[in-house]
Amino acid sequence: MFEKVLVANRGEIALRIHRACKEMGIRTVAIHSTADSDAMHVRLADEAVCVGPAQARESYLNIPAILSAATITGADAIHPGYGFLSENADFASMVEEHGFTFIGPSPDHIRMMGDKIAAKRAAVETGIPVVPGSDGAVQDTGEALRVARDIGFPVLIKAAAGGGGRGMKVAETEAGLKEAWQLARTEALAAFGNEEVYIEKYLKRPRHIEIQILADLHGNVVHLGERDCSLQRRHQKVLEEAPSPALNWSQRAEIGKIAADAIRKLGYRSVGTIEFLYENGGFYFIEMNTRLQVEHPVTEMICGLDLVREMVRVASGAPLGYTQENLRFSGHAIECRINAEDPDTFLPSPGRVGDYHPPGGLGVRVDSAIYSGYTIPPYYDSMIGKLIVHGANRNECLMRLRRCLEEYVIDGIKSTIPLHQRLVANPDFVNGDYDIHWLEKFVGMK
Repeated sequence: MFEKVLVANRGEIALRIHRACKEMGIRTVAIHSTADSDAMHVRLADEAVCVGPAQARESYLNIPAILSAATITGADAIHPGYGFLSENADFASMVEEHGFTFIGPSPDHIRMMGDKIAAKRAAVETGIPVVPGSDGAVQDTGEALRVARDIGFPVLIKAAAGGGGRGMKVAETEAGLKEAWQLARTEALAAFGNEEVYIEKYLKRPRHIEIQILADLHGNVVHLGERDCSLQRRHQKVLEEAPSPALNWSQRAEIGKIAADAIRKLGYRSVGTIEFLYENGGFYFIEMNTRLQVEHPVTEMICGLDLVREMVRVASGAPLGYTQENLRFSGHAIECRINAEDPDTFLPSPGRVGDYHPPGGLGVRVDSAIYSGYTIPPYYDSMIGKLIVHGANRNECLMRLRRCLEEYVIDGIKSTIPLHQRLVANPDFVNGDYDIHWLEKFVGMK
């Protein structure tokens, strides 16, 4: 087992990794920018190293500085968390080339799944169902029109190297296809340095269902059930729950087995998430995230496993200590992402936190790195916490969540807590009757 792990991230995920390591008897090294010198993950780590100024590209994305920090502190391994360098195959390679263990998948798998076209090809080869669409990148509008006519309008044009909703445009008709294709290419080039795009059938009312998997270095693979991440705004997840209210037990067992079998064929290691669109009983592959997900706590709440701990164990060479048959799922969990944003306009709201009171009680978990007096910097993602609630069933979970949102106090800044209060009171959400387009309409109604 490792003696010291460097956490190449910030905020609540850096604190989450620190806590898991400390419970395993592993010392931690925090990295931070000049803007994060008073951050909680810096205060609690055994050692801390400043790796650059506030701008992420000069600190949390500064690979030479991070590797130097690992060297001078004598770290054995590096955990990337999520975001920043977590899905950067070159970073993973450099970590290993410098003699450290990368706590995550192999660079080859990160690189494969980071290319949406290669990922889709791998999905087909391993038996995962995919959305009808082009076999690869679409080179011109003539080819785009042929593909669109073949699969039928509307279609979705997506960046091959994309993510986070960037480089993604919908074409409802032939007349709008050329403009949508060009806009997607322009946006993809600006965001990712790669203008390649491909085309898929646009599903009108799908759910976003993802399967959490875990694999070790010895060929053992399990799936940890599904998460429903359909409540999204501009392709960014807002609330997640597990299990999905849209699936029955036979459906989740079937898609879970398909995902686990595919991962086994790929020879993948560590945690990973295979994301699907689900509509009318059919599952269609979107992408695979080769990292820990923001929403991993809802899975932990229903299966009783610490996914960060499991990542560290797998990276150290330890086998999984259980099989699929040993795993038991219990109850229902929901996660609300709490952002430092105006709940109506969604404009960022950085600043100094005044009174701070997180909710508590049975089945309640708050993953956050803020505290009273902490100043939220304007340089990074606006998410400042995650409220995760577990109950014996979905109704109990909802009642508990409503109570927790009423208790949650974050003064001094604006937050999205009022948005979540509106969400969990809405009859459509209470009934589980929503899809990936529902939240955009809901927000527009206010």
